[in-house]
This record gives sequence, C-alpha cells and structure tokens, in this order.
Amino acid sequence: MHRVLIADSLAPAGVDVLRQSADVDELRDADRPRLAELIADYDAVIVRSGTQITREVLEGGDRLKVVGRAGVGVDNIDIAAATQRGVLVINAPTANSLSATEHTFALLLALARRIPSADASLKAERWERKSHVGSELHGKTLGIIGFGQIGQRVARRARAFEMEVLAYDPYLQAEVAKRLDVEPMSLDGVLAGSDFITFHTPLTDQTRNMLNRRSIASMKDGAAVINVGRGGVVDAEALLEALDSGKLAGAGLDVFPEEPPTDYRLAAHPRVVATPHIGAQTSEAQERIATETARMVLAALGGSLAVSAVNLPFRSSGSRGEPFLRLGEQLGRLAAVALGGSLRRVQVDLWGIDQELRKSVAVAALKGALVPSCGEGVNYVNAERTAADRRVELVQATHSDQAAYAHLVRVRAVGAEPPAGAWTADGVAEVAGTTYRHGETHGDLRVVSFGGFRMEFKPQGLLLVVRNLDVPGFVGRLGTLLGNGGINIADIHLAREPGGHALAVLRLDQPPDDECLAALLALEDSISVDLFDLS
Repeated sequence: MHRVLIADSLAPAGVDVLRQSADVDELRDADRPRLAELIADYDAVIVRSGTQITREVLEGGDRLKVVGRAGVGVDNIDIAAATQRGVLVINAPTANSLSATEHTFALLLALARRIPSADASLKAERWERKSHVGSELHGKTLGIIGFGQIGQRVARRARAFEMEVLAYDPYLQAEVAKRLDVEPMSLDGVLAGSDFITFHTPLTDQTRNMLNRRSIASMKDGAAVINVGRGGVVDAEALLEALDSGKLAGAGLDVFPEEPPTDYRLAAHPRVVATPHIGAQTSEAQERIATETARMVLAALGGSLAVSAVNLPFRSSGSRGEPFLRLGEQLGRLAAVALGGSLRRVQVDLWGIDQELRKSVAVAALKGALVPSCGEGVNYVNAERTAADRRVELVQATHSDQAAYAHLVRVRAVGAEPPAGAWTADGVAEVAGTTYRHGETHGDLRVVSFGGFRMEFKPQGLLLVVRNLDVPGFVGRLGTLLGNGGINIADIHLAREPGGHALAVLRLDQPPDDECLAALLALEDSISVDLFDLS
C-alpha cells in the first residue's frame, strides 16, 4: 500500500477516505522541523496553508510522487522544484467555491449595510440608528474580476439581488456571459463602471497588484472593493490611501498580502470589514476539500491523470483522455526500444485527435520514449524537462488529411546516427497506433503500423519481433523452436512487404533465454530478432 503523510489538519471524512486504500500518518507538531527527513518514507503528502513544501523538503522525498494541497492556493509549495523532480502537485480548486461565493456576499452585505459598526455600537449599549445609514444592492452595478466558477456563482446571486453585473476575464466566453446575463468588458471598463468590485482571480505575475493607484483612480468615487480571492491582487498601500481620502467608500477583505498580517492598519481601518481568510471555513467546505483532495491523491498514486493537477504541462482531460495518453506512451516506448540507440528527437504526428488532447498525447509519447534510457523516474510532469536536459527534441504535428482510422497517432524515434544492430534503417524507428472503442471509452489500444509494415497488435506485454525472408515454412519453424524451448505464444501477427521481407510479432507468456534467441536468429531465412518488454 502507498504511504501518505498528512502534514496539516484534515477533516475526518478525508482521513477516512485515505485509510481505505493507504497507510496514513499524521505529522506531529514536535516532528514538523524534521519534515525534510521524514518525507523520505512517503509516496504522498497532504498540506493546507500551514506547511511549506520547499525544495529542501522535496529533495528529501526520494519516493514522493504527489503533493496534495487541501485547498486552492499553492503559494506554500515550490512548484518548480516539484516539477523538476517529477512530483505531481494537485489542489482542490472547486471544493470551496460555494462557501467562497457566500462569503463574498456576507462581506458585500455587511459593508453595504454597515453591519459590523452597528453591531459594535449596540453591544456597547448605544442605540445609534442614524449613524449606520447604508445602501441597497438593488440597482447597483457589481464588477466581477475573474469569471471562473466562483465569479459565475457570484454573478447568479447578484442578478437575484437585481444588480447589474459587469465581468472581466481574459478567457471569458461570450456564450457564458450571455447565459448569465453579464456584460463582458475590459478591466478598465469594469473598474470605471462598477459600484462594487469583487476579485476572484489566481495570484500570478499578471494579477499581482492589479488594483493599484492607477486602477483605483479610474474607479467611481465612493465605490467599494471586495476581495475573497488572493491578497496579493490588491496593493495594500494604494487601498489604504484611497480609503483615507474617501475615494473608496469601503472594502471587504478576507485575504491579505501577508497572512497573518504584520501590519494591521488595513484590517483595522474603520471603512474595512475584515475576516481572517475564512472564505472556505464552513464545515461543508472543509469536508468537501478533504474528501476531494484525498480521492485525487489516491487516484494520482494509482496513475490516473483525471485530477486537478497544478504542474502538468497540459490541461488534464479527465478519464476521457487517458486511453489516448496510454496509446501515446506505449507507442513512444516501443519506438524507442526499437531504435536501440541514442535518442535525439521524438516526432508525434496526430490525426483525428481533439485539440485539447494533442499536447498531452505528445508529452505521453515523449515520456514513453525516455523511459527505456532514463528509467521510471520520468513521468508526465518532468518529461519535457528531462528531454531538454538530454537534448532530446519533441516535435508535434497535427494533420487534417483523411487517415485510415478515426484516430491515429504516429511516433518516430530518431537517433543521433544509425545505431548498430537496430532493426530499423537510417536511425529512425516508426510506429503508429489507434484506439478502438470498448464500451463507452476508447480503451482498446492497437499498433497498426510498425517499421513500415501494416499490421495490428496490442502494444503490451513481452513482444518478440522477427524479420525474415518471406518464404514458406518459416513461421512453422519459428513456432516449433519456441515450443521446444517451453515458450508459449499468446498471439502472433504477421505482415509482409514487396521485396520479399516479412515481419512477425509474437506476444509471449515467458521470456526466451539468450540461447533461444540465438537459435531464432540462426534459423534459415531469419534476418533479425528483437525482444521488447512493454509490460
């Protein structure tokens, strides 16, 4: 069983999910300074925001395969170091979206109706109705910066309050905006036209301090800001100045550039309603986050890419894309072992593959091609980095012309020079394959072309590949020799080409020893014999 370390508190429901399929330990506070040492014994670690997964910690994880972030933000994880080591980083980006949406409105209403100050005055035994005049949401304009799941949920609720909604997102699709009755605009347009602005973007180099002195100057006088996303998207000093001057009427903040803050001026400002990053702190969200993270960690450990991965070099397409990734990987591996020499380029040609799958299939083929020489440490996360380090080029091409199959992937492994003893000519090994539908998915993988021969076989198991002169009786002699050696043939596939050469691909139940292989090569009319292990 895989071993999983829980480094921060996780809701019991998530722990229960993990314990059904893995050995689970929870990090004790006394052992926290030794995390870089202890991590060596685990296949996965799950953290929240309290544990830093640094390069030092990752370098201690010789068997570490997955880092699970029980939440959205991954600022506490060294993504570059994890990618370099082939460690998959996953998070739970949707589990807290409902709670974050509702907290956005909690801050919005508290700010509009001045609830915190009214509550404080009444608790101080003061009845001050005229001091707490607020404003209605009805008829106001809400600007939403970032229109992912949370932004869209906020838009639906804002429309229920009969607010006008403007939205900015560089990836906002027109049909989504139309369906939610939202007007898509530029960032400057949203800032200038809104009474309330709410942020729901990730923190990147492009979004850091996107609300700054310049952008605040373009906003309406008396507008208000809500941030339940990432603290760094708002320039704290610029916001303080705008609140002090009255340019902005208020701010509702659940997140801060530094957490916990060392400077509490913003949180303590009389025009600010502040909470300590509790947007996801509901019992329902915590249970969803825990169970979703646990299931994805176990799935990732089992080899599935149908997870929310942060550092894959392509967008995960879920279980629908997995057969095509397996096809690309097995074709890449077969091409590389057939090449038999130093790999210099992997060319992946695609027909009929959906656009969202093309990059992932190419990376899968590269991974498969690198494994024979680099070992199982190569995975989808670090395949491109490993190839670059070894000066192996990946070339991907998509073709629109009609192929013989609805989906076709062709992989060419190219060596630095024609390798001695390789069964292919000119230092190039070429293999093509497709998937056949099995039930609801394309789960049946087939090679349909190998080294210029048109033939079909499954790219799995122990494959004996024999090239021979196309003469009567050869296949019989081949089978007899294997039978005499106690080797059972699971299946056999034959092809021939003009010019008198033939190819036999046999899937075997047992590996032939060196003496048997030598005897096969010594058969009359035998040209080459190779054994490929794709198990």
